[in-house]
Amino acid sequence: MDIDLNELNRLSPFLISLAIGLLIGLERERNPSARAGLRTFALVALSGCLSAMISTLTASPWIIGAGLLVFGAMIVASYYRDPPKDDPGTTTVAALIVCYGLGVLTWLGEQQIAIVMAILTTLLLYFKPELRVVSHQVTRRDLLSVLQFCVLSFVVLPLLPDQGFGPYDAINPHHVWWMVILVSGLSLAGYAALRIAGPGRGSILTGIFGGIASSTATTLAFARRTKGNPTQVPQSAQIILIANTVLVLRIALLVVAITPALIQHITPLLGGALMAALGHLIWQRHDSNNTPVEAPLEIKNPAEISAALTFGLLYAAILLTSAWLTVSVGQQGIYPLAAISGLTDLDAITLSTLNMAKLGNVDGPTVAWVIVIALCANMVFKAGLTWVVGGHELARRVTTGYAITLTGLLIGAALT
Repeated sequence: MDIDLNELNRLSPFLISLAIGLLIGLERERNPSARAGLRTFALVALSGCLSAMISTLTASPWIIGAGLLVFGAMIVASYYRDPPKDDPGTTTVAALIVCYGLGVLTWLGEQQIAIVMAILTTLLLYFKPELRVVSHQVTRRDLLSVLQFCVLSFVVLPLLPDQGFGPYDAINPHHVWWMVILVSGLSLAGYAALRIAGPGRGSILTGIFGGIASSTATTLAFARRTKGNPTQVPQSAQIILIANTVLVLRIALLVVAITPALIQHITPLLGGALMAALGHLIWQRHDSNNTPVEAPLEIKNPAEISAALTFGLLYAAILLTSAWLTVSVGQQGIYPLAAISGLTDLDAITLSTLNMAKLGNVDGPTVAWVIVIALCANMVFKAGLTWVVGGHELARRVTTGYAITLTGLLIGAALT
């Protein structure tokens, strides 16, 4: 018997709808107070797909809305007749409505979106306890900062002109603010992870999240922690070195996001630095452990408007100075600027150089050496910081790790 491929294609949306309903229903089945489980969610998803099919065949879009109203009324009525004591049922009702809509999407040809949304819906339902804990850990100031970040990202950014202004047309407001959003968003992810993990996180997680949020702030915080407390030196040194290893990965991420064409020039030097840093951390693992961090790591929320504007102004200033140096001196004129700006902020000089490379104003090898110089300057500054704030023993451990990382960086740079 010949198989009708056309019929199989028409059946495919129903199979996907069934899978979506079973996925969401499986999570609801575990909730004893939910009035809908595996079978109900599967049937609702199939009904959404069937309603969309009938609506398409009869050119009657109201059928989709009618089906949604029917299923919504049925589940609301079930909770109204016999309301549970602990669960008002609003989550299950909302999940059923979403499930019905996803079934509709599968027939309309949006299977990929429906599948992704089904997975996200199931995750939201499953991680209810964790999300509740997170909501209690977020302060009013954190929430205000995130709201500011969202407004400046999704409201202000589209309004900014996307053209060059000033000398050499170096300042593009839209581009500058997009870079602010990129860096602030990346730092915000690390900051949020620190807040969610809480004070009982281990040194490895603290170093990773601290490096994503701010490696400089992490270095300063744990240098202060060892002052007058030598027993904390091994763990603090490990956290600082992990944070600055993450910094190398952060630079690589920025390169991929801005100018992926330069990966061939950047991979050898960052790969060498990363291999050297990881090798040193593995070799030193016997001298420290992943015990819980006693003191909380306090880092300013990177999404606050003041921090975003400060970075934006610094980035714009470096863009303008880089353009002037390139015109006046040539590409090599950026190197002194990299050494100066890299002392305190590696993101600004990295992003500005990547932007110039994207515009064709500098070549790949120049970008590579700018990153080398800026990273060297940044680690020299942090080594001095640990010496002044944390003392001789911490500085010795951290400086050794930095020296090994920079050796790998220079070896990789020599191979480019």
